[in-house]
Amino acid sequence: MNLELSEEQEAVRQLAEDFVAREITPHVVEWDRAESVDKSIVKKLGALGFLGLTVPEEYGGSGGDHLAYCLVTEELGRGDSSVRGIVSVSLGLVAKTIASWGSEEQKQQWLPKLTAGEAIGCFGLTEPGTGSDAGNLTTRAVREDGGDYVINGSKMFITNGTWADVVLLFARTNDTPGHRGISAFLVPADAPGLTRRTVHGKLGLRGQATAELVLEDVRVPASALMGPEGKGFSIAMSALAKGRMSVAAGCVGIAQAALDAAVRYAGEREQFGKSIASYQLVQELISDISVDVDAARMLTWRVADLIDRGQDFATAASTAKLFASEAAVRAANNALQVFGGYGYIDEYPVGKLVRDARVMTLYEGTSQIQKLIIGRALTGVSAF
Repeated sequence: MNLELSEEQEAVRQLAEDFVAREITPHVVEWDRAESVDKSIVKKLGALGFLGLTVPEEYGGSGGDHLAYCLVTEELGRGDSSVRGIVSVSLGLVAKTIASWGSEEQKQQWLPKLTAGEAIGCFGLTEPGTGSDAGNLTTRAVREDGGDYVINGSKMFITNGTWADVVLLFARTNDTPGHRGISAFLVPADAPGLTRRTVHGKLGLRGQATAELVLEDVRVPASALMGPEGKGFSIAMSALAKGRMSVAAGCVGIAQAALDAAVRYAGEREQFGKSIASYQLVQELISDISVDVDAARMLTWRVADLIDRGQDFATAASTAKLFASEAAVRAANNALQVFGGYGYIDEYPVGKLVRDARVMTLYEGTSQIQKLIIGRALTGVSAF
């Protein structure tokens, strides 16, 4: 097993690191306080190819493998998880899904714009009453006489929701109970009847454009259907399986940022006549962060390797997402402890890391859902 990065992968990682230092780090506190990232960041991400990683070049993508995608996602997560979320959703959940499941017309219509940062995608699965229980969503799409579909319903906690140009929307198209009646649609965000409302007051990811979507008699042509009717749940789950790798990589970035901040501060801060880095219990906090960073990174890289080799990766993705998200919370908490009272002030980075890390254990499948997925894979028995 060779864990050394190739020259191309290292170049991509360095490009992302430089981008974070230049375009993100100077603005993190400002964006967090304002509850809004500067939208111009999207085209900058597109210009560097970060929104086209692993998408075929014939559709405007920048190619590359999934490890390179993880490296970029980690660096963005280290800089600001709100920016990382733009890429994870618009590229990871929407563009990649269109590339895998979309018709040729849909690929030509959306992929060049999404990969260039000229358009943004959002993933419309979660509803006010259905989070983990995605198979029982209630948004309905009714086809009229073999023609257009008319969609009614609502979606909640939709990343990129107020910025998006296209919604990868999941709706029930028949009365079959459970997930078998769900279909996937590509809905233009400016469609008449689609209302978007910003979700304010979030604990973390404040700079991220999170929205509630309300659909009232939204009409889309039959060509908006992506994949076969009734296959929407399978499409959503395949997207989320890869998406969990992206979330895990972002969590590695959070944990790495916590480690960097804790080491730097411990060397600078003095108590009782010497730097706090010289105290055993401070070193214990820092070493615990370091172990979590390394373990989370290796689990995430394993998922990328499995995908690139065409192997089954779903359980490994759940394992990586579970461990990395919980590790990010531990790492941020430990870093806050190193900082003491100063960590509670937003002039220092660790308070934001704590807030941003916490949601990672909730979205794209809670930690509890990941444990059920892993348990089912190991035992062959569904505990749902």
